[in-house]
Amino acid sequence: MHTPERRTPPIARVSEGMEVIDGAGEVVGVVKLVRMGDQQAVTTEGQGGGGELSDAIAGLVGGTEPDVPGQFAARLLRSGYLKIDCSGFLTGDVYAPADEIAEVRGSTVQLTSYRHSLVKES
Repeated sequence: MHTPERRTPPIARVSEGMEVIDGAGEVVGVVKLVRMGDQQAVTTEGQGGGGELSDAIAGLVGGTEPDVPGQFAARLLRSGYLKIDCSGFLTGDVYAPADEIAEVRGSTVQLTSYRHSLVKES
């Protein structure tokens, strides 16, 4: 009986500090945070895990991740995502869904999408 080969998803090979380039080969920035996906995630509710007090503390200290509008947050939580510290003219942080990772080579992450289409942090 043939057992299907299990491939390691590209996001599993990404770590903080790796350079990120977009589908055109332009440098987007550096990976700041890597989160694996949860196919059961529907909303960001309950993602903090500790109740009202810990959610309030998290909000004061650094907010919750991903810090994007709800419809984008749900997608990112399901697929997994990279938070990228941007370089160049695009400042601040952006998020790339795990399903937009084309390839991980050495210390570089290649995306299928273009930097202008990435979701900016709120």
